[in-house]
Amino acid sequence: MTILTILWIALSFFVGFVIYLFPPLSRYLALAIALFSGSYALINFGQSSPLTLQLLDNFGVSLLVDQLSSFFILTNALVTAAVIFYCWNTGKKAFFYAQLIILHGSMNAIFICADFISTYVALEVIGISSFLLIAYPRTNKSIWVALRYLFVSNVAMLFYLIGVILVYQTNHSFSFAGFTNARPEAIALIILGLFVKGGVFVSGLWLLPLTYSESETSVAAILSGVVVKVGIFPLVRCALMFEEINSIIRIVGVASALLGVIYTILEQDTRRMLAFSSVSQLGFILAAPEVGGFYAFSHGLVKSALFLIVGNLPSFQFKELQNKPIYKPLWIALVVASFSISGFPLLSGFGAKVLTMKSLLGWQVIVMNIAALGTAIAFAKFIFLPQGGEKTIKYGFWSAMAILLGGLVVANGVYYKAYTLENVIKPLVTIGLGWLIYFFLIKPIVLRLPRMLEQFDHLIGVMSLILVSLFWMVLA
Repeated sequence: MTILTILWIALSFFVGFVIYLFPPLSRYLALAIALFSGSYALINFGQSSPLTLQLLDNFGVSLLVDQLSSFFILTNALVTAAVIFYCWNTGKKAFFYAQLIILHGSMNAIFICADFISTYVALEVIGISSFLLIAYPRTNKSIWVALRYLFVSNVAMLFYLIGVILVYQTNHSFSFAGFTNARPEAIALIILGLFVKGGVFVSGLWLLPLTYSESETSVAAILSGVVVKVGIFPLVRCALMFEEINSIIRIVGVASALLGVIYTILEQDTRRMLAFSSVSQLGFILAAPEVGGFYAFSHGLVKSALFLIVGNLPSFQFKELQNKPIYKPLWIALVVASFSISGFPLLSGFGAKVLTMKSLLGWQVIVMNIAALGTAIAFAKFIFLPQGGEKTIKYGFWSAMAILLGGLVVANGVYYKAYTLENVIKPLVTIGLGWLIYFFLIKPIVLRLPRMLEQFDHLIGVMSLILVSLFWMVLA
């Protein structure tokens, strides 16, 4: 497994650069790498013990491959493969597929890193690759959004790097284990950087909506399905290692779930709604770190599917969609994805939500149940759209749906123990109640929340406030 792991990591970057030399083969090479990653993840699920690799013992640079890693790697593989199929006949250049595979390999590296400095390097590569993909259309708007994304990412990584240096100064090691004796300011800076990179809580309001809504559909799918999770993966890993960090992560997870779902319910633009939903769903992952891998997998597939579907709707505005019937097969795909993220049985979203709710601490239960109800309310907006229109859908779209929605169905068996009478009735009641609230309270009104927190000018101020709060929490 050691040799296979090294080959798997190196091959993604090698192929990412080789694609430039063989443009006609770019799609096939990119797809081969995605399939290789999926196979590697499945192999690791069958391993009885985690794989640990020490690269530089003196600096604590190490890799760790376990069940948590495998869930994130498999998510990356399936979402990347789906995006490649979606773009198959769209005329994308070799440059696009090269950046996609370099991004894919960098995210895989994050999911097996067990030290701060390797994580930093991989996060920086991810930021650059994401920037190039967002700016791929080369329009003024896309370039501005990409530069904004890159600036936010670099500022976050500056905070993170300062924290990493302080950890090394204390422990003479970059290992995650260095959190044990780290100074409070180091912990606060590292957590802040990762929160911003992952778009968690308030940072998600000025990072995700504009980026997702202005990116190409395929790029938005990869960003929302996998890229957004590279910032929270180290947080989940550290939360499982340190009880003190676990408490902080759970608190922010609950706050993110509640804040995100409020914006999701009230948003009238489909792409922005999905972006705010990501803020909320990331909160579910952080609220129960020990089962975060399965929830991240379910969310990654469903959110990528939703962005690809929304990109083919006749409009991005809910008000207009209510008067424009949707092509029936497209509507069915939209309903299946909405059911999964709402926690409906027979889809992996059900098992992921049940498992997450069972792993919550007592003080989290009420707020997270409210967030689950809010999710059902929000996605009722998709489920009850009219259907019956006509539209020509490309073959690549249905191939992507087969991977993503098929994955949701197959993964439903991961937590088969969820199927007890009590577990089935509760989400059905939650979803039913959510639909009633949508019809009688939400649908008749149009309320728009202020976008002040999304403005670029508030970036540093909000980050400073979050840093102060984190520092206080670490001291406490």
